[in-house]
Amino acid sequence: MSTKVNVPALPESVADATVVTWHKRAGDPVQRDENLVDLETDKVVLEVPSMVDGTLGQILVPEGETVQAGDLLCEIEEGKPSAALARALKQEATETTQPAAQEQPKPATPPETGMETARDDNEPVLTPAVRRMVKELNIDPREISGSGKDGRILKSDVTAYLDAREAAAAEAKEMAAVIPPVDEASQSTIEGERPEQRVPMTRLRAKIAERLLQAQQDAAILTTFNEVNLQAVNDLRARYKESFEREHEVRLGFMSFFIKASVEALKRFPLVNASVDGQDIVYHGYYDIGIAVGSPRGLVVPILRDADQLTFAETEKAVRGFGKKAQDGSLSYEELTGGTFTISNGGVYGSMLSTPILNPPQSAILGMHNIQQRPVVENGEIVIRPMMYLALSYDHRIIDGKEAVGFLVTIKNVLEDPARLLLQI
Repeated sequence: MSTKVNVPALPESVADATVVTWHKRAGDPVQRDENLVDLETDKVVLEVPSMVDGTLGQILVPEGETVQAGDLLCEIEEGKPSAALARALKQEATETTQPAAQEQPKPATPPETGMETARDDNEPVLTPAVRRMVKELNIDPREISGSGKDGRILKSDVTAYLDAREAAAAEAKEMAAVIPPVDEASQSTIEGERPEQRVPMTRLRAKIAERLLQAQQDAAILTTFNEVNLQAVNDLRARYKESFEREHEVRLGFMSFFIKASVEALKRFPLVNASVDGQDIVYHGYYDIGIAVGSPRGLVVPILRDADQLTFAETEKAVRGFGKKAQDGSLSYEELTGGTFTISNGGVYGSMLSTPILNPPQSAILGMHNIQQRPVVENGEIVIRPMMYLALSYDHRIIDGKEAVGFLVTIKNVLEDPARLLLQI
């Protein structure tokens, strides 16, 4: 009995997807809930799992093709796979993907006599058992290095060759998850002293480019700066980091302080938490904070919903979960949708100062930067303190400089005296 595997329902506003990576080949055994293929949309990578146990049949949509919801991807033969069925499916897949190999005439094979036979000077020496083995596995014996006497190929050499080929295929799949396959027809390389290569953007990179360009075209972006002394935050983290981690099983980082300080500032300056819709200003009575995260596929912004209702521990766990999912490519569409304000931390890459670009339709974004020990004046004396430059980019259409500067000063004051978070002053 065959089970059809179709493209699942795509998220709202997503019209199609691209087949990125097949994790199984025709003839491979599959288990229920095992991931078969990755589909890339403008925002996320969707996994398509097997619904049954069985053997993967012919793959109907190759990597790089565009599909829509409901399109047939492959079929699965249910039940425990037989060796004959697996060989037949793999042979069919080989004949489909490598038609040129069929057109090459095969040299005549002398009858097996039980004696070791050399076909010609370029043909390796094979025993009848090894000859049957390479024939059944559809292997070119000239690709195998023999370790026997006079270079003859042993069964152990065939097994080692198969292991090496499977390891290379697994490594290629891992690389494909990070670097999408490039269509040779759509790229061009110029050989010489100054080589160039043309590679099409991934769907995510193209969407990022579109949204950034949209932000600069549709908003009047202005950036204001300030600096913050993080000595009080460092002292608080050093004092409670062990007990905090022991109690909550998560490390107390900087991001939770910045998120809490941002929420406090958003409450005092509601326009920074608002958005523009045509000729209207939409005020949001909730605080969904976007956390910009780098991933192998590009920048993504998962949303920390109702951040004002989360504890420090819940905030830290959520942020670390986003980072792990971004690296794994397992963020869901829902986790990337919405948001009223965004925080971007270029400091993790060593950035000292930047002007972050808005994440439409939001009206503001906070840029964190690298922490450096710098001399500052306190009570008339020069002391060394951990300092960070802060940047707030905002839509000047609805946010005036007074609100923007006041917002950033509030964040500065809260971080330099964290007790304000408890006293709400």
